[in-house]
Amino acid sequence: MMKLPLAMLPENEEARVVEVRGGRGLVRRLSELGFTPGAKVKILFSNSPGPAIVDVRGSRIALGRGLLMRIMVDLEVES
Repeated sequence: MMKLPLAMLPENEEARVVEVRGGRGLVRRLSELGFTPGAKVKILFSNSPGPAIVDVRGSRIALGRGLLMRIMVDLEVES
């Protein structure tokens, strides 16, 4: 398993959410957006060091760099 923050994921690379690090409110808010363990995510556009557009469960969401650093993903996605 190769765990890294979502902020480090290259554009158009698919990964799976492993965990969200943060307080209860943040974890709940991100899980309501679809960032739950096991969810497939893909960075559609990244404007480093600014926000990135992320595809999660068929929704496109813009997230800032700070939040992207709190979402841990695994690169090995089983098809």
